Amino acid sequence: MSRSLCRCDSPTGSKITRRDFCGVMAAGTVGLFAAPTIVSARNLNDRLNIAIIGAGGRGRGNTGGVASENIVALSDAHEPSMAAAGDRFPQARQERDFRKLFDRPQDFDAVVISTGERTHALATMMALKEKKHVYCEKPLTHSVWEARQVRLAAAEAQVATQMGIQIHAGENYRRVVEVIGSGAIGPVREVHIWNSRAWGWQSPEAAERHGDIVRVTERPEEEQPVPAGLDWDLWLGPAPYRPFHSVYFPGPKWYRWWDFGGGTMSDLGSHFIDLAFWALKLDYPRTIQASGPPPHPELAPASMQATYEFGARGDRAPVQMTWYQGENKPEIWTEGGIPRWGAGHLFIGDQGMLLSDYGKYVLLPEDKFQDFQPPEPTLPRVASIYADWINGCKTGSPTIADFEYAGWLTESNHLGNVAFRLGKKIEWDAEQLACPNAPEAAALLRREYRAGWELPV
Repeated sequence: MSRSLCRCDSPTGSKITRRDFCGVMAAGTVGLFAAPTIVSARNLNDRLNIAIIGAGGRGRGNTGGVASENIVALSDAHEPSMAAAGDRFPQARQERDFRKLFDRPQDFDAVVISTGERTHALATMMALKEKKHVYCEKPLTHSVWEARQVRLAAAEAQVATQMGIQIHAGENYRRVVEVIGSGAIGPVREVHIWNSRAWGWQSPEAAERHGDIVRVTERPEEEQPVPAGLDWDLWLGPAPYRPFHSVYFPGPKWYRWWDFGGGTMSDLGSHFIDLAFWALKLDYPRTIQASGPPPHPELAPASMQATYEFGARGDRAPVQMTWYQGENKPEIWTEGGIPRWGAGHLFIGDQGMLLSDYGKYVLLPEDKFQDFQPPEPTLPRVASIYADWINGCKTGSPTIADFEYAGWLTESNHLGNVAFRLGKKIEWDAEQLACPNAPEAAALLRREYRAGWELPV
């Protein structure tokens, strides 16, 4: 059943009432929400048949993460990348156009998606419609609307899903979630999250200062020859056509262009905002306000910040969460009130603070917590995010970053970009999937698709 932009449907297609919606918001268990019951009849010793969509770039690492299973199909718009993967898995069927893989869905049980985010949603939805297990690299989708459709389709498909936020499986994140949950610093009402990557629209001087290899401020007018082996039309996917230029490919240079990605906000936000979302059991923001340079019509900014207001959830306090990227940093960081880590999270509670990054955490002020005894572990430990997903595919066990959790996280991250691009504080009605005070946001919540690349909703 088709789901419109201003409607929030249940997996069965019936309209979700506000009471139903709030009930879902309060249903958090291990992670953010109760996981669906996944039907699986596989033996743990069976090997999954996996199709790889996006074999180059990030796809090489993701393929390696699941190489213990049967890699039976490969797809990539870049022939040299697919050929390299084919050398490793010579028995695998090869298709440049991933849509053709689904002409024979019986060939595989699961898919791993590592394309650019512009095609994440289409590849994921095609897999979910065929009841295939899905591992999708972060960010889950290109837009807010796509994130909602993917989340609902995953709930309906009842398969094992996982977003590729590998650090979510790490020990440090789990300890932070457990320490916050133990009440060590009291109720947390404020959290600051920052990352110093400065890729995107900025002055040439700033690009030089931050080591950004793509020093571009406008869309190139000239057309360059398409590299040998690259199907440019397939690479573009659902994005509007534009001539080839090396500012888009090779490498992750494309991610700073709005037509292809969401910049650092949605990319690294998937990793860093994840911890706050998880530890504080966040759901959806009520308002979002962003600041930075004047919004560029085509390029995501290198430096910006966005402040989210989350309402009270049961016995949990309201939370103000601020994201900073590039040169932007929290005031307490700038003034030397905390160690100046290049990236991190600062949870501010009624009884103290917790500062963390990917691999470590510290309670502040340190003298107050010198005798602190960490709580006993309460969260399950997993070998890797890949092993967790494979186990979910075979046993039906809930996965740690499924599309129920990742869908809400992705929506929230994209809303930071929406507020930035509109240049105003926006109110968010999660049920209606709309900004009541900014109807012009609709054009940024859902993209127009090129013919043949529409989502099957």
